[in-house]
Formats: sequence, structure tokens, C-alpha cells
Amino acid sequence: MADWRETCHPDIRQVLEYWEQKCAGRRMPSRADIDPLDLPHLLPRVTLVDVVDDERRYVYRLAGTKEVEIRGFDPTGKSVLEAFFANSAEEALKNYDTVCATRAPLYVVDPFQTGDRFVSEEDLFLPLSNDGETVNMIVNFSVYRDLYDLEALLDDA
Repeated sequence: MADWRETCHPDIRQVLEYWEQKCAGRRMPSRADIDPLDLPHLLPRVTLVDVVDDERRYVYRLAGTKEVEIRGFDPTGKSVLEAFFANSAEEALKNYDTVCATRAPLYVVDPFQTGDRFVSEEDLFLPLSNDGETVNMIVNFSVYRDLYDLEALLDDA
């Protein structure tokens, strides 16, 4: 069976390689290690989520322009529980919980229905830590394909 790194979208692989470089021998980099100017063409598909120590658990700090466009709203300032973009809130929370528990990247392929669209989504969740041990922020990078947009699907082939 092929490793997901061999079959994922090239932009996913680029973001993962950037994160690995920023680890610089550590388990995970900090937010201060990440420079948005290093990957400006990918920023529209980036979401930053704060890991908080209250019942909200995960709160959107920032959502790129493509993220806002595909969702139809800006989740900034809202909890993942109230502004998730997945099959279910439980599924969305499970991904963030997994990243916090493993302190490692998580790759997920998630086809789901949203409104009148069926979307295929590749997500890469990357932990960040100020102290090198506790995840305090998660970078989410997404690649979407609208499965009803035949022209775009053919362009991707």
C-alpha cells in the first residue's frame, strides 16, 4: 500500500515538507517558526486553530480566503464545534484531538456533502507548540475539489 505522502496533492506535500524543515530536530515547531511569506501562494487554504483550555477546546484564529469562500462564512473567533467544515462536529473534533494526542501531522481525505455540493477534501493538520511538548495551535491546510464541477476535475487529472 502506498504511503499517503506519495499520493497526496503536491501542495499538501509542500506544506508538510515546510513544517518538517521548521521542526529543526524538534518534535514540532512553534508558531514563531512559521513565516507566512515563505508560502504566500498557499495561504488562502490555511486555517490556524488555537488549542484552548476551556470547553471550546479549539478556536479558529485565522481562515484563509479560500477557506472562507468554500465554507460560505468566516469561522474566525468561533469554536470548531460551532463552525466545523466536515461530515460532523464529532469527526472534526476527533481530528484535532488526534493531533493534540499524537503531537504529529495528520492527513485525512474526507468526501462530504455541504449544502448543494459534494466536496472531496484533503486535509493536513500540523501541530505547533511554544514549549516543544504541548500543542497550543494547529495549522490546517486543505485542498478541495467540488465533485460537481466536472471541468475543474478534468483540469486536475
